Amino acid sequence: MAESSSYGSEALDTMVGRLKNSPDPRRRYEYVLWLAKKLPTLDESLQTNDIKVKGCVSQVYVRGELQEGRLQWQGDSDALITKGLLAMLIQGLNNLTPEEVMAVDPSFIEATGLNASLTPSRANGFLNILLAMKSQAQQLATG
Repeated sequence: MAESSSYGSEALDTMVGRLKNSPDPRRRYEYVLWLAKKLPTLDESLQTNDIKVKGCVSQVYVRGELQEGRLQWQGDSDALITKGLLAMLIQGLNNLTPEEVMAVDPSFIEATGLNASLTPSRANGFLNILLAMKSQAQQLATG
């Protein structure tokens, strides 16, 4: 993990900073929607139960693949805001080692200020996506 990182990755730190420094909750929400639109769709054939995130109101799929010791993530969701939250996590956790992913500090979610804009079920879903990614990282680390 990079010494200068507060939450576990420089990419997460950058996104948290961008969101935290925006005083307008609508702007934060628009940023998440922008991230959603940038996330490539995950082929339906890959949207299987083993990568479906449990505890989300929306359908969310996330898959981590180990390449040369670093995780590459892909995923999709049927809800735009959830897809944006997923995109944020994918961008924030991409190219980390499994150990680095497992060490990510979930307090970054609160630090984004997004909780003020998200329904409790969406905020909970955000955490569940992170936990699913950490779980996959652990499985990939132990083989």
